Amino acid sequence: MRRTGLSLWWARSAIAPVLAWNVQCAVAFLAQPARYAPGFEVPGVPGEALVRGMGVLFLMWNVPYAVALWHPRRHRTSLIEALVMQGIGLVGETLLLRTVPAGYALLRGSATRFILFDGVGLLLLGLALRLASRACPPQTETRNP
Repeated sequence: MRRTGLSLWWARSAIAPVLAWNVQCAVAFLAQPARYAPGFEVPGVPGEALVRGMGVLFLMWNVPYAVALWHPRRHRTSLIEALVMQGIGLVGETLLLRTVPAGYALLRGSATRFILFDGVGLLLLGLALRLASRACPPQTETRNP
């Protein structure tokens, strides 16, 4: 029983930084959009609105991460959803980066940062899934006669 609890806490410790990074990014985008808009090469009010919108999306996307953090074994589906979302982000941003010409250094830098974050996040969430799965005791069926 102790091993099960320890595996769950290790799984949570792998999920927590990914959730924290996402929420920190969301709050920063919502609180200071003018600071981040240049990284997307969209100036002025449109850039700030874009960045704020991304902040809202970051918060929305993190619902399964938070649920998985609560109890990675019981909410395994949420953990798998978070893992798939992270993978989609990594693939999508990698493809996006391939479409940005070399002359857009700020935009390429922003995409590269998201790729690095999503790559690390994918590894951590994969580790969390493995640990949470390890924490699952074998399913045994008990029947009353």
